[in-house]
Formats: sequence, C-alpha cells, structure tokens
Amino acid sequence: MTAQLAAFILYFVVVLGIGVFFMLRSKGAGEEEYFLGGRSMGPWVTAMSAQASDMSGWLLMGFPGSILAFGMGQVWIGIGLALGTIANWIFVAKRLRNFSKAANDSITLPQYLTNRFAATSPALQIICAVVFLVFFTVYVASSFVAGATVLTSVVPQLEGKEGLALLIFALIIIAYTFSGGFKAVCWTDFFQGLMMLVALMAVPFVILATKELNAEALDFMGADGVMNTFGANPFDASPQDIISGLAWGLGYFGMPHILVRFMSVKKASMIKTSSTVAIVWVILSLGAAIAIAIMGRMLVGAELVAQGKQANIFIVLVGDLFPGFIAGILLSAIVAAAMSTADSQLLVASSSFTSDIYKPVFRKNASDKEVLLIGRLVVIIVSTVAFFIANSKGSGAQAIMSMVENAWGGFGAAFGPVIILSLFWKRTSYKGAIAGVICGAVTDVLWLIFLTKSTGIYEILPGFIVGLLACIIVSLLDKAPGEEVIKIFETATAEGFDED
Repeated sequence: MTAQLAAFILYFVVVLGIGVFFMLRSKGAGEEEYFLGGRSMGPWVTAMSAQASDMSGWLLMGFPGSILAFGMGQVWIGIGLALGTIANWIFVAKRLRNFSKAANDSITLPQYLTNRFAATSPALQIICAVVFLVFFTVYVASSFVAGATVLTSVVPQLEGKEGLALLIFALIIIAYTFSGGFKAVCWTDFFQGLMMLVALMAVPFVILATKELNAEALDFMGADGVMNTFGANPFDASPQDIISGLAWGLGYFGMPHILVRFMSVKKASMIKTSSTVAIVWVILSLGAAIAIAIMGRMLVGAELVAQGKQANIFIVLVGDLFPGFIAGILLSAIVAAAMSTADSQLLVASSSFTSDIYKPVFRKNASDKEVLLIGRLVVIIVSTVAFFIANSKGSGAQAIMSMVENAWGGFGAAFGPVIILSLFWKRTSYKGAIAGVICGAVTDVLWLIFLTKSTGIYEILPGFIVGLLACIIVSLLDKAPGEEVIKIFETATAEGFDED
C-alpha cells in the first residue's frame, strides 16, 4: 500500500465515521432534523459547509484547467463568483433565514416559496422539485467525474478503470448522505472546506519557496492554437469573457444547496460571523486556484495541454511538490471538494422530492419514517442516474466545466430572480413566482441550445433577466397579495426577529 493510498483510506474512514455518528445520534428524528439539521447549525459550520458545497471539484480541476487551456479571460469567472458570494451573504442570507422561519418554518426552498405566498396549490413546489431533480443530477455527475479522476490517479489498481472509480466514489457519498442526513453533510463539509483551503494555499506557497518560475512559458502556443494570449492581463479579455464571467455571480441567488444553509443557521444573529468566514474563504480559495493555474503553466503547462490533461494540473503539482502521505492528504482535497458538493445536492434533491412532491401530492398523511425512507431512496436513484451521465462523459477540464456551467446556469436563471424579489418586494405574487421560475429555466435552456455558441454569452444572463421581468410583470398583472402574505413579509422584516 502506498502512502498516498493510506492517506485516502484514512480520509474516507473519517468521512464515513461522521455519517454513522449522526445516524446514531439522530435516530428517530423527523424530516426537519434529517433535511435541515433542526435549524441548529452554528456560524462556522454554516459558513464552511455553504462554501464547500458551493465549490466542487471544479475549483481544483475544472477552473484552473480552464485558465490553463483558454487563458486569463477565464479569471473573470472567479471574479464573478467572488462578487456573487459577497452579495449573497450580505443581502440574502439573513433575510432568507428569517423569511423561511416566518413562512411556516419552511425546510425546503420550494416549500418556502409556496409558504411565503400562503398558497394552497402545490404547483410551484412541484415545478421547483422537477427543476431540482434535473439540474442536480447533472451537477452531481460533474462531482463524480472530478472524484473519479483523482481515484484513478492515486490508486494504481484503478488506472484505466474509470467506471469502477466512479462507482466507488458514488457509493461512499451515498453511504454517509443516506445515513447521517443534513448534519452529517454539514459537518463533513466543514472539515472538507478546511482541507480544500489548506491544499489550495499550500501548492502556490511551496512553488514560490522551492521552484524557479519561467515567465516565458506564459506565451507558448498550445496544440489547439488558442494559447498564445494566455499571458494577457485579464482586463484585456474579450467583452464576452468579462460579461459571462461576471454573470456566474448571479447563480448564487438561486443555488438551492447554498441557500438551504442560510435557512439552517441556529440564530439570525449568527449570519454576520458566517458571512465573514465565508467571504474570506472564497477570496483565498479562488485566488489560490488562479495562482495554481498561472504557476502550473510556467512549470508543466505545455506538456499537460498537449496531452489534453489540463484538468490534472493540481494533481500533477501536488505529486511533484510533496512526499507521499502529505500528497495523499492534499489530493484528498479534490475528493473533498467533489463530495462536499455532491452530498449537499443529493440531500436537497431528496428533500425537495419528498417534501414537495411525494408528501403533498401522493401521501399527505405520510409518517416521518415513510418520508425519510423515500428520501433515502431518492438519494440512491439520483446518484444512479448521475453515475451513468458521468460515465458517458469524457474526463478533463471541459467536461467538468460544461456540466457545472449547465447546472449553475439553470438554477441561477430559474430561482435567483424569484428569491430576490420574494425577499425584497412586498408586491411579489404566487403567480409571479411561478412565471419567474418557468420563464427563467426555459430561457436558460433555449439560449444554451441555440445561442450560447454564436453569441459567446453565458445562458444564465438572459435567463436571469427574462425570469426577473416575468416575475415582475405577472405580479403586477395579478391581484395584490392578501393580508396573510403581507403579514409574513412584515414579520420577517421586523427589527430583531428571531435574533435571540
């Protein structure tokens, strides 16, 4: 057994142990405990789990690999994500925590949107749940690809056996998500977030301390002929790169696996601490990922791009810079990143189906035990479909980036405008929310299919704009919200609400 493999096994044992611990601790608890942790999460766990679930294996593979392959214009994605994170924590986090509490103690995002407008129809819950299942399945597939790539590079017996690596990775995630629920996911994400930050910061630090960087390597022409502008300042990027990069930030306002963290925090007053931790984490992590791409290009970029393995830049650098066991721990950060996103998405997809489709539509009197059983079955089903999607895709930066882009754009366009308006505009109506979700999602998909390549504009931007306009216009055409809806808004925005 190699030192790297020993480090991986140790990491997996710890993760599975957390799942078992919370399964035993929460035995007999209800759906709020399993899907939202009983609203008992502290500020540090809330912040770290939100950011870890946000930044998947994409952060250590797809993002630096994309910069390595396509140049500094890709840095604008990181800038957009940093700005989006800051805005989400400052403007959305506390209000969503309070609104979800005031809206009949909602435990899922679709449930919140329905309760926020005091609606008796389950239409919006069903629409949201369907969108969740579709986009989350694609998102989980991207995490599977990233995790399996690391396993095949560290475990010699898995080399050339990507399907088996995918299966092993999927089974580990299913095991602790299935058993421990929201608390297991949050606490594993907390440790995984720390691991990701340490790994990202360690690589550029050691490079600067031990390696001589060849700046001329920034200007080499890659095999595909598009690499010669890599060394350009990101501010010299094309307008399409800048607009599309900044548009990534819009996705945060509609990302269910991040928004549910805001809903789970124990006290609204804790949000300030959480936001500080989260913002510092994301700036350091994205900055380090960009540094890894630039330094990696100087050291081994030509060879990786020529082989089409630019997504492996972090893996290669860690193997070159660190001894076996430490390298194994740092490479576990990629697995941590992929797992921390996949587990959160599986749990949100599961909670949405059970709470927003199964219980209100098929089994209104379902017991907590039955709901939890169905939720766990959904975890298995979504994982299975994601496995087949991941197994049909090629590995590499572009495969990971494409799947993340598609899911990120879909969520941001469908839910971002509606969430913002529900929190800040008293006149928003239930029909307006339905129109916003549907129009945003449909526009995103149609733009992706027909216009993204020809315009160079990321589909989330037109989808977000159309969703926002649809929600506003239909709300204004609809009758004004009733007294109960107004009361929910005023309760949630009252000074000092649920601070203690």
